[in-house]
Amino acid sequence: MRILIASAHRNLVGGVEKYLQAVLPGLQERGHDVAFLYEHPADPKHEQIDSPSGFLHSWCLAGKDAKAVLGSVAEWKPDIVYSHGFDGAESVAVENSLLEAYPVALYVHNYDRTCSTGRKCHSFPQIQICTRRLGPACLLLHYPRRCGGLNPGTMWREYQRHVELNARLSDHQAILVASRYMHREMERHGVSAEKLHLAPLPTTDVIPDALPPAPKRLTGKIIFVGRLTDIKGAKHLIQAIPSAARRLDRQLSLTVAGDGPDRGVLEETAQHLGVTVEFAGWVHTRQKLDLMREADLLAVPSLWPEPFGLVGIEAGCLGVPAVGYAVGGIPDWLIAGESGELAPGDPPTIDGLADAIVRALGDPGHYQHLCSGAWKLAQRFTLENHLAQLEPILNETGITTDAAGIGLSLQHARGPE
Repeated sequence: MRILIASAHRNLVGGVEKYLQAVLPGLQERGHDVAFLYEHPADPKHEQIDSPSGFLHSWCLAGKDAKAVLGSVAEWKPDIVYSHGFDGAESVAVENSLLEAYPVALYVHNYDRTCSTGRKCHSFPQIQICTRRLGPACLLLHYPRRCGGLNPGTMWREYQRHVELNARLSDHQAILVASRYMHREMERHGVSAEKLHLAPLPTTDVIPDALPPAPKRLTGKIIFVGRLTDIKGAKHLIQAIPSAARRLDRQLSLTVAGDGPDRGVLEETAQHLGVTVEFAGWVHTRQKLDLMREADLLAVPSLWPEPFGLVGIEAGCLGVPAVGYAVGGIPDWLIAGESGELAPGDPPTIDGLADAIVRALGDPGHYQHLCSGAWKLAQRFTLENHLAQLEPILNETGITTDAAGIGLSLQHARGPE
């Protein structure tokens, strides 16, 4: 089958590209012909998602006439488009052209199609998850609830773009999501059950250790991995550590692997509370895994509804359990008492997170049970398992290709002769 991958970036930018970097060679090894349509120009000096065998066909939309590019794509005759979303000025027009020309399977990685800011939470009077359907009320609440930035022009443009993308959700032949929470989010926005597929993300940086985790001596080390912004909850974590340490009657320390605009606030909070925190900044994959192996716990204290939270599976591959709030997709892999300990997420509180840390570390026998549970759970999220689920979805979706309909749609894509 000829599969056209459509995405914003060819360079390795974030989680979407990490996913594609792993999945592309897997599809090629299964005999599929894979091509790539991307939006932003690729920088050859930085890592790209290309598989070792590369692409025989690829097209970049940047600085080119979109109709001409889509015409070239049409000559390749893809059976299906596996889309991961665009983010540029012409993203809506390009996605519309692809939808009108081919069967499209869309993997929804985030809230861009159901929230005009992508955060899916309010910031005032405190961070609170939003379950509202995208609509005019989002504009009315944008400033009172501090949903996003203060520029009214940006607010209006982003709202329009997301509404247009949202309106085409039901036109996709298949929609894939990573978690039960995202499945419900798509249902709330009118996607039919027969089009929705729960396809959890696979681990890409690490595979589960071959043997169950051996018993280890607790060191009191906790690790946080992620961008340092308000919705990631690192401040809650730092504030929870003193209470947890007192109740456990042992010292706890924190390693923060990541960076972002809240780093200064976090450093001040740690200093004020006397919490030992090492700010490691952004780290390479091997460094990240080494830091995880040294830790007793991974903390994922997100205050917003994480679409999935793949970092928890990565830690589980190494036999490291997690603590976090029961928000978004986190409960899909953080099973209380099995792979870690959950804190209530409605609302997320500092005391609730401290309680979860104490439950996880308070008893050595229970802690070892969590380590084994995290390792066992991580084995569900391998690349092989994901591809075994993905391939039939793409095959079934591609079979719906209507050659006559494609011919008419491509005339639209190319424009009048």
